[in-house]
Amino acid sequence: MNGNAHHHHPSTLRSNSKTRESKPKGDKEEEREHACLLTTDARKMAVFGKASFMTWSVEDIVDVPRYHPIPCTFAISLLFFMAVEYTLRMVPPSSPPFDIGFVLTHPLHRLLALRPALNTALAGLNTVFVGMQTTYILWTWLVEGRPRATISALFMFTCRGILGYSTQLPLPQGFLGSGVDFPVGNVSFFLFFSGHVAGSVIASMDMRRMQRHGLALTFDVLNVLQGLRLLATRGHYTIDLAVGVGAGLLFDSLAGKYEDTKRKSLQHHFHNKHISTDSITAVQNRQ
Repeated sequence: MNGNAHHHHPSTLRSNSKTRESKPKGDKEEEREHACLLTTDARKMAVFGKASFMTWSVEDIVDVPRYHPIPCTFAISLLFFMAVEYTLRMVPPSSPPFDIGFVLTHPLHRLLALRPALNTALAGLNTVFVGMQTTYILWTWLVEGRPRATISALFMFTCRGILGYSTQLPLPQGFLGSGVDFPVGNVSFFLFFSGHVAGSVIASMDMRRMQRHGLALTFDVLNVLQGLRLLATRGHYTIDLAVGVGAGLLFDSLAGKYEDTKRKSLQHHFHNKHISTDSITAVQNRQ
């Protein structure tokens, strides 16, 4: 009976054999899965380990508002205006556009509406200022031989024409026109964006490059007064003036990049021409 106790049925032996064979196979699969997990973790560490924020310390984070107050202010304003945008009720199609500049200049608008002569005088002065901008910009090219301001103005007015025609804004209610305003004759004009403001910025930027700081400051003050009058007469929306400032800065920068590109192209051309001339001279000398 002891011998029978140690005797196993053939099916039991086959079952045990399958168990012993399947166990190593399961271990290998677990090892492969474990290796895959390790590889995935390693890849994540490789990506995030090189990320900039992984090197930040608590002190670095605390010092951000101290050393970067302007970006932090912008970040706060972003959150604020996100809240405003998602809670503000839209202006209905039947109502005129809401313009904060029109609200703030309402007393001046009422004054100019009651005194047409004053409105005409200010319009005439504004036209003189536009003439000053144009004269200075052309002077820098035709007399001083510096075309950057002229190129910038050409870029700007071309873009203004495209955008102004693409989206034609309605003339603001209460517009106070004048026969001596620019464009002279009270003809139609593009509202977006303000060429008056952009042209003044282009001239002012050129003056600063030439160290004409007093003249540049004068133009900036006149530009502010010009913007105030345009709002009071409803000749432009506030957004037209704001984008006009940005357009002046943008196209002045683009004109500078254009000049740099042309300068480098000419230098490369003359350099290659000089090499070609030297090669011809060397061949002639050998002959």
